[in-house]
Amino acid sequence: MTTGATVWLTGLPSAGKTTIAHELAGRLREEGGRVELLDGDEIREFLSAGLGFDRADRHTNVQRIGFVAELLARNGVTALVPVIAPYADSRDAVRARHEANGTPYVEVHVATPVEVCSLRDVKGLYAKQAAGELTGLTGVDDPYEEPAKPDLRIESQHQTVQESAAAVHALLTERGLA
Repeated sequence: MTTGATVWLTGLPSAGKTTIAHELAGRLREEGGRVELLDGDEIREFLSAGLGFDRADRHTNVQRIGFVAELLARNGVTALVPVIAPYADSRDAVRARHEANGTPYVEVHVATPVEVCSLRDVKGLYAKQAAGELTGLTGVDDPYEEPAKPDLRIESQHQTVQESAAAVHALLTERGLA
């Protein structure tokens, strides 16, 4: 594989974005692909330290991640980006950057309902929000704008991680990106 691409997995906290991305990364690497996974928590620590969670800071964070992803993708790397990116205009700006540079971009909406996410609660965020220890939780007391036209929609509560990753892989294959 010589063509890079950005695969942006958007969805609520604990939707399964990162788990699917790790599964997909393993499969692409087994096939000889050059893959980087841009984890949202790592990006916040190393690239976007100091940013908060208001709309402006979230937009800045998404733009920074989008810039790095596009840079990697136009240099032949598949950049897997499991990042919430709650606002449609922020995601649209990232897509536009890719389009302006002729870089493939795939948006995957991991459309897991908030009720399922709160049961998974991987980081304990939903429990903290319910206890009044946290505000601004995306999809609960802060907005999440679902993608209007994602390239792929995954309902992770109805399939295994392997099936979800396989669906993304199939789309990449169909587009000549895997």
